[in-house]
Amino acid sequence: MVKKNPVIALAAIKYFDIAKNDNFDKVIHYIRLAKKKKADIVCFPESCLHRTKKMHFHYGFVKEIREECKKNSIGCIITDDFVFGKKSHNTAILIDREGKIKGKYKKIHLYGDDGIHPGRKIGVFDTDFGKIGITICWDLAFPKMFKKMKLAGAQIVFCPAQWCFEEKAHDKQHKEREIELMRSLGSTRAFENLFYVAICNPLRDVHDQVSYSAIMSPHKVLKELVDKEGLIVSEIDLKEIGKLEKVYGKFRG
Repeated sequence: MVKKNPVIALAAIKYFDIAKNDNFDKVIHYIRLAKKKKADIVCFPESCLHRTKKMHFHYGFVKEIREECKKNSIGCIITDDFVFGKKSHNTAILIDREGKIKGKYKKIHLYGDDGIHPGRKIGVFDTDFGKIGITICWDLAFPKMFKKMKLAGAQIVFCPAQWCFEEKAHDKQHKEREIELMRSLGSTRAFENLFYVAICNPLRDVHDQVSYSAIMSPHKVLKELVDKEGLIVSEIDLKEIGKLEKVYGKFRG
């Protein structure tokens, strides 16, 4: 049964401040916190599990996160480098509220992903509250990919990221200007496709990390978090998409 207004959450966590090499305890904490906020799903940033390991799906952390989702009856998106045969892919895993893996998306557009192979297929998945798309970080810069997800029926697109600025991109105010770029990209993808976009970045102790997370509707930024750890939560009105499609549909090719 599709809920009238699903509630989505983004966990903008700080990396490796509890344990040196992993964020497992923090992921579990934020799953529980998102449940307390009545979220139907919580998305974590890119590469949210381990500092160095490339993992398989049977890795212990993944099993325990699945159990936690089942215990709290909440969906979850976690992203890290996973091994498929002999190849490693930056992969987002969609876990449902029963703790089952309902989908996997392998990052298509790589940027500084050493030793990682690109994926080939977009990720659009059915959930019990609607149809969602998943992208990862640099995918956000490719509008055709989002158009494909729209055509596949996506109503909300999650973008776990670990977005960093390039020194050569700006002459000053690097983080501020890169945040404006991310806000613009997310809002544009939402408007041009008439769906919701949710971008989730971490906090890290590196100077070029852009710690910006936001939930965007086609017309505005609903919630955002800048340069601090926290959970942002928003109720999503999926009926709004149909209303906007009626308004703009006749003007689109």
